Amino acid sequence: MVLVAMSIGIFTGGFWLGKYQQASRIVPAPNGIDFSLFYDAFNQLHKNYVNPEKIDNQKLLYGAIDGMTAAVGDRFTTFFDPEQAKMFESDLSGSFSGIGVEVGIAKGQLTIIAPLKGTPGDKAGLRPGDIIVKINGKSTTDMSSDEAVSLIRGNKGTSVTLTIFRAGWKDTKDFTLVRDTIKVDSVSWSLKNNDVAVIKISIFDQHLAPDFSGVAREILASPAKKIVLDLRQNPGGYLEVCQQIAGWFLESGQTVVAEDFGKGKEQELYRAEGNSALLKYPMVILQDGGSASASEILAGALRDNRKVQLVGEQSFGKGSVQQLFNLSDGNSFLKITVARWLTPNGYSISEVGLKPDVKVDITDDDILAHKDPQLDKALEIVKNLQ
Repeated sequence: MVLVAMSIGIFTGGFWLGKYQQASRIVPAPNGIDFSLFYDAFNQLHKNYVNPEKIDNQKLLYGAIDGMTAAVGDRFTTFFDPEQAKMFESDLSGSFSGIGVEVGIAKGQLTIIAPLKGTPGDKAGLRPGDIIVKINGKSTTDMSSDEAVSLIRGNKGTSVTLTIFRAGWKDTKDFTLVRDTIKVDSVSWSLKNNDVAVIKISIFDQHLAPDFSGVAREILASPAKKIVLDLRQNPGGYLEVCQQIAGWFLESGQTVVAEDFGKGKEQELYRAEGNSALLKYPMVILQDGGSASASEILAGALRDNRKVQLVGEQSFGKGSVQQLFNLSDGNSFLKITVARWLTPNGYSISEVGLKPDVKVDITDDDILAHKDPQLDKALEIVKNLQ
């Protein structure tokens, strides 16, 4: 099973789930590389450090691997030590303790991608695009998103302080949040203007396919004649689930996304799976800077196949595929970028995201006034679609 999610506080990176590979125990040294340098540095530390008894050899090894993966220069190629690996696997259960925000590296800065509705981060007023300057007083400069997640996450009832800078502010502001159990409702819907079904997909998790099926049946039995699909602040999830959801809106067999391995290798196509029951509904898609990965894949598929308009803001741009490789200790693993996603028309999502057809921003004043100009514009556009 493929998971295409942000490197974030809920899920960490898109990867091949169920296709863990055992890393080779013996790898020939590349020409010109003398690995004795590593052992020389290791020995020098033990011989000369002022408190050698405080040296943890296992931490030295994990630190070396972490530094090596960071040196690749790809923010989604990362190392998970046993503690991080355990946290990662608990995330997949859909329930965990934290503050309910997704974080990622954007323009070299640790950034909030999206706070989940109703969570401590959302209630505190954190917004997509907020820059996390410090976590509990520790600077986030050169901090990986995985390290940030490990600092932000914690037991229910404990607190974490984020120092935030937001565009338009003159200075930073501290937000102290109490961690809670985070549960994510994958989908909900409401009827607007008597005939428009507004469908909100929060995450492409293992619950979405059956939950969406129930929502679709309700919409089909309702007065709804048009659809606004809200993918804002959606960090992604399982690719197979994305295919199934696309199958409600596309003809079966239409391309949802292409996986490009580069180096002249043949692309792998993922196609819509479903009954196309919602294909007849004119629709508009809402997206923002928190729309990432699987949500971008679905938006790109509907735009390219059906010319569905995208309304809102530029999406995040998480368009790469990671695969997990178990390491020989049995408790840690590497997550390595192995491919990139292309929309059906060959557009690369990676780094740049999807540009909205109709750009609409939401201001602080809009939020304080409980206004949603993006949804208002989507409803205006869909009203005139046939």
